[in-house]
Amino acid sequence: MSGTVHKLDRRSSGQDDAYSEMLQRAHALVPKLRERAAKTEEMRRLPPETEKELHEAGLFRILQPKRVGGSELDYVALVDFADVVALADASVAWNLANLASHHWMLGMFDERAQDLIWKDNADALIASSFVFPAGRATKVAGGYKLSGRWPFSSGVDSSAWNMLAGIVSSDDDADGVEYRVFLLKQDDYKILDTWNSTGLKGTGSNDVEAKDVFVPDHMTLAVRDVAGGATPGSTANPGPLYALPVFALFPFVLSGAALGNAQACLDDYIDIARHRASTYNRAKLGDLQTTQIKIAEASAKIDAARLIMRRTCIDAMADARRGDVPMLAEKTRYRRDGAYAVNLCTEAVSLLFSASGARGLYTTGALQRQFRDAHAINAHIAFSFDAAGTNYGRVALDLPSENLTL
Repeated sequence: MSGTVHKLDRRSSGQDDAYSEMLQRAHALVPKLRERAAKTEEMRRLPPETEKELHEAGLFRILQPKRVGGSELDYVALVDFADVVALADASVAWNLANLASHHWMLGMFDERAQDLIWKDNADALIASSFVFPAGRATKVAGGYKLSGRWPFSSGVDSSAWNMLAGIVSSDDDADGVEYRVFLLKQDDYKILDTWNSTGLKGTGSNDVEAKDVFVPDHMTLAVRDVAGGATPGSTANPGPLYALPVFALFPFVLSGAALGNAQACLDDYIDIARHRASTYNRAKLGDLQTTQIKIAEASAKIDAARLIMRRTCIDAMADARRGDVPMLAEKTRYRRDGAYAVNLCTEAVSLLFSASGARGLYTTGALQRQFRDAHAINAHIAFSFDAAGTNYGRVALDLPSENLTL
């Protein structure tokens, strides 16, 4: 497998040595994670030994503030590290990037929330579900009362905490609706075993349910406060990483899993084509022009996707360092490009799956899993080009944005 570390553009603000060293740790895990992929799917969650290895390598803490022992790498790390780990298993890469991003988000909460979690256990994992209509909250003295049932809480069985999204209702119609994120400890919600999926089977993305739970003010975060610039956590974490617009960049939390999965599919296809002969006429597959063209087309899609993902993250960090908050048009471009890049990865995997013929019919081997995982990733709303493209077009035409999280 060729890997991708040599291809990465190192415009990461002088963090080259630390960045490269951490990436090498991720690469070192790839062989054993790939061998364990079938077990991960069977368990429908990360195996304990996988969690242990990711913790020991420090990979869950790549975006955690340095002040609490994290690496505080640039935002592009979410793409790069998921890209590497997905060479082995997209489910593991999905959970790694997802859970790592919550350390980043926690750095934007009130410092009291950060202290409550990190002073007790700086390695504590935090799950999430950012399906805002799934939660309903009302303001009460000192905080909020929250109820709801949230789908797709990836890695929830491994997590001690959860960031659950909700809409705050108001008796005053003039106040409208408010989107807010609520931090709940595991005792405050029930995990429902619902994750029986065709793809990303090992992510443990179960539903969670909470009923009339009190959440203190400082354990909540308004979406408008993470739209770029200063946040409630800025005093503790003043670095540019924690001034990025969270939901505008949301696709890039998860897009690296699609990228590495597609790269693995291409690497495997090339390796097989180099040595395999056709079952029917014994022609060497690598000598066929159709094989060569498929490799060129798939690799172009993957390379283009990687450039789009990394460029967006690197440019967003550069803006944050200058103190610039992106305008709405730029935020809709982030969402457009994130969806488009993942769609390219899905197209590449589908192309290679089709070109592989009957080999893709077997339930053994990586190809069928890569195909299923590619389409499972693409099903996420963040990667719907219809949704992201429509909103980009609306804003370009001076119409109101339909995405209320931007």
